[in-house]
Order: sequence, then C-alpha cells, then structure tokens
Amino acid sequence: MTVYFIGAGPGAADLITLRGARTLARCQVCLYAGSLVPRELLAECPPDARLVDTAGLHLDQITAEFTAAHEAGHDVARLHSGDPAVFSAVAEQMRRLDAAGIPYEVVPGVPAFAAAAAALGRELTVPTVGQTVILTRIAQQATPMPDGEDLATLGRSRALLVLHLAARYVDRVVDELLPHYGPDCPAAVVAMASRPDELVLRGTLADIADQVKTAGVVRTAVIMVGRTLAAEQFRDSHLYSAERTRSHTPCATPDA
Repeated sequence: MTVYFIGAGPGAADLITLRGARTLARCQVCLYAGSLVPRELLAECPPDARLVDTAGLHLDQITAEFTAAHEAGHDVARLHSGDPAVFSAVAEQMRRLDAAGIPYEVVPGVPAFAAAAAALGRELTVPTVGQTVILTRIAQQATPMPDGEDLATLGRSRALLVLHLAARYVDRVVDELLPHYGPDCPAAVVAMASRPDELVLRGTLADIADQVKTAGVVRTAVIMVGRTLAAEQFRDSHLYSAERTRSHTPCATPDA
C-alpha cells in the first residue's frame, strides 16, 4: 500500500501528467481537495473507488483516512492542486505518514505559476533582464512568514516575484514593493489559470491594484511583479548562439 501525493495541475483537467492520471486510475481510494481540484479528474478513478472530499476535513481526519486505507491494503491517490512542492500542505501529511510507518510517493504536477506564465505568453527568466524567480506569499490570517522573508526584504532583490494567496491584499503588496520596483514596473495577475474562466490582468505597480479590485479577484490567483514580464530589448541567450562551441554527434539512422 502506498499513498501517492499527485499534483493535479492548476485547474484544467488535461494538465495532469500522464503519470498522475495512470496512478489515479489504479488507486482504490482518492482524497481530493474539492474546492480546487477539477471534478472531471475523478472520472479517472476506478468505478468502485472510495472518493473523499477533504475540503471540510482537518489534518487528523485526513490522517485517519490514510490509516484506514493502509490497514485495508488500499493504495491512496491524494490529489492536490498545482504541484505538491509548493504551498500544498503536503509536508505535514508526510510527517504524519512517517510517524505511522505508511509509505508514500510524490507525483509532480504543473504549478500555478507555470500556467500563469503560459497565459501571459512570457518566459519568466530573460537574459540580462532577470534570471531569478521568487515564489512567496504574504502573512495575513495564515501562518506567519519566517524572519527575512517579508516582501520588503525580498523586494530588495528586484527579482521576478510570484505571490500566491495574496490577491485579496493587493494594496499591501503594491505598497511594500513600490519602493524597490518603482511604479512603472510591469505587474500581472492571473486568476483561474488554465480554466475556462481564466482572467488575465496586465499593468504596472501603479495600476494593477485598481484592476484587481475592479475585476473582483480575491482568490485562486497569482500576482507577478518584475521587469521580465514586459522585456523586449534583451540579448539572445548563449544557448543558441552561433558563437557557442558545439559537440555534435550525429544520430543513428533507423537502419544503422
């Protein structure tokens, strides 16, 4: 028996990985975050699978589901939105499984920031403009941020910032970043990335807050701030440069 933490992707049902879909199809139990995971994905589960929406459950209740499945010898698909590597609350579940001696594996998924970048049609790392991406959030009603990870500190890097769980507090985000990025710095908000109701807002730190409030965006969105969002004049990368020394080994022909 194994618990599989599966990244369900940012919202579109067809953005789950092949590995994720195949794993889901063979698990007798599926625990899913009903408020975020598309219900179409549940069609991939076996017809007789036990389906548990964890939106209303606390950690002890989720752990009890893992334990019951373990005792019954049933594999568990634990569906999380995006990718389990960031802002997924997977670490605390893994800690409980470690303590109980229950095996688990992680199946990565498409993270929300990647879907947002795709919606914007932008590469987030651009030569000579920006080569660093910071994924973060702000502390409001949730768990406090560790020392040194507040926006004022992170903003001094002037790297491309991607903020999760912050759309409701966009005014605060703008106020804390303005001194470091300036009012003309490109900013964007992507809500419901990859879903039919996806919403893309583009602007600068001077106007993005008003756009967010006018559109009524308060959740399921990422905020991006940084110069690479609008970079046009930049040097081509070294990767495809004609000046780069290349070691080329011809591929074998089918009949070789």
